[in-house]
Amino acid sequence: MYTSKKPYLYGTGRRKSSVARVHLFQGGTGRITINGRDIDDYFGLDSLKLIVRQPLNTTGTLDKVDIDATVSGGGVTGQAGAIRHGIARALLQADEAFRAPLKAAGFLTRDPRMKERKKYGLKAARRAPQFSKR
Repeated sequence: MYTSKKPYLYGTGRRKSSVARVHLFQGGTGRITINGRDIDDYFGLDSLKLIVRQPLNTTGTLDKVDIDATVSGGGVTGQAGAIRHGIARALLQADEAFRAPLKAAGFLTRDPRMKERKKYGLKAARRAPQFSKR
């Protein structure tokens, strides 16, 4: 457990090109702050808010902890996945008994899928130049 003004647990989450640094404060009220903004202001889609809250719902700690996350890189879906991964890692530090349900739900596994690189002779990873008959 790290110490600052208030003691917190830390977890780093990654997804695609997004990186999230998650600070979990025990004994909270369920407040989730992302980049200094409330989760409702940061994510417009309810599905993204649901993704972020999944580890908390799985462990039953939704109203018992406060989350302060800093996320950068990627798009909104990748950022939501990175925050979810970071929250799951921070919850492990809170209680090792959370490992089984979090692992069964797949929240501890870092998603390895990345963007495929561009190949020479092509316009993108697989997109070939258009062929005209003449």
